[in-house]
Amino acid sequence: MEKNLAVEKQIPPQSPKAKKREKLWRQIKKNKMIYLMITPGILYFLIYKYLPMYGLVIAFQDYKPYLGISDSEWVGLKHFERLFTSAEFGMIFKNTLTLFAMQIFIYFPIPIILALMLNEVRKEFFKRSIQTLIYIPHFMSWVVIVSISYVMLTLDGGLINGLLEAIGLNKINFLLNADWFRPMYIIQVIWREAGWGTIIFLAAISAVDPSLYEAARMDGANRFQQMWHITIPAIKSVIVVLLILKVGDVLELGFEHIFLLLNAANREVAEIFDTYVYTAGLKQGQFSYSTAVGFFKGFVGLILIMFANWAAKKAGEEGVY
Repeated sequence: MEKNLAVEKQIPPQSPKAKKREKLWRQIKKNKMIYLMITPGILYFLIYKYLPMYGLVIAFQDYKPYLGISDSEWVGLKHFERLFTSAEFGMIFKNTLTLFAMQIFIYFPIPIILALMLNEVRKEFFKRSIQTLIYIPHFMSWVVIVSISYVMLTLDGGLINGLLEAIGLNKINFLLNADWFRPMYIIQVIWREAGWGTIIFLAAISAVDPSLYEAARMDGANRFQQMWHITIPAIKSVIVVLLILKVGDVLELGFEHIFLLLNAANREVAEIFDTYVYTAGLKQGQFSYSTAVGFFKGFVGLILIMFANWAAKKAGEEGVY
């Protein structure tokens, strides 16, 4: 008896890479609405952050706009050598680091302290009223903030100088005095950003398990002890992450704010990399040189954020990656 044998087709096993791709595609299909929601953000960073990086090549060229990037002459590290040997480099680097240190050691703890204080307010109406008042300055542009400061500090009819004169003291030229630039700068930063900076810390505090406070109260802990031993340790990881991100912006202090305060009288303490790039790049047309300065800023920020992340992991925290 003749048997009909069916020839079975052998399906080759999938490779690990193919399985991984299939699994990824299944996840995308399953969470398609989430990916659709993040698409605008991805496109924003792709178009405005990553694609412009191609322009960094002009830092190694003697760029001429009429020749374009492809035909401009390559000069290697010439512009970086010019930057590091410039007489102004030391002044700009010192000013930038000084203002950054003021932000880390003076400004950065203030939103944390404000969040801890707001968390202790039990009257909800009073708490929300305070939050609204300290959030409002964040929605003002630096032009408005600096203009208000100018009206208050100017010699001619300024509120502060009027008070000084009323109590028998001499007027102070805050706006043209180099010694007053840094205090004025950090006070304006605190005024505008401290309230807004409390949002993340308040959100982290709200996630703390209430049973921890109840147990602490049963053990006789007062409000300050509860804050010190429960609240602060609970938000420590958030503080570390935000500190790492802040360190990454070591040379990124904000062009607009400094530019509005900068003048010939305080330039020695106020000129930073952002304003220097504006002057060299846009006003003087030194595109390659200003790009080299910006490249240096980004590289230093990358190194510092990697170091801060490594230090955080060594200290037992998660870090940002």
